[in-house]
Amino acid sequence: MEAFEISELIEERERLDRSYLEFVRAASLSAGVYELRAGASDPQQPHGEDEVYYVIGGSAFIKVGEEDREIKRGSIIFVKANVGHRFHTITEDLTVLVFFAPAEYSLSSGGSGTGD
Repeated sequence: MEAFEISELIEERERLDRSYLEFVRAASLSAGVYELRAGASDPQQPHGEDEVYYVIGGSAFIKVGEEDREIKRGSIIFVKANVGHRFHTITEDLTVLVFFAPAEYSLSSGGSGTGD
């Protein structure tokens, strides 16, 4: 079994000075913590894998394809593979858990995703 504490994952991500920290990787799934500061731009590009976001904290908007909606702590967003999406209008530091199935970059060319 692997078990994680979100506070420790956030500390590790901050220590590494990265916006994304992957903490689980298996062939069928990967998971990470992604953070964007208030006012930041989200640089990610579409991924070749399905993706689920769970918002731990903060507030912003997310655009998925042509759909745009406000998100906040507790929001859960599913994004199908290869669909353009990005967070925007981040009004409070945004921290999200990210789950990819299968693992991030296992189906894509390894382009610019959430990973740094």
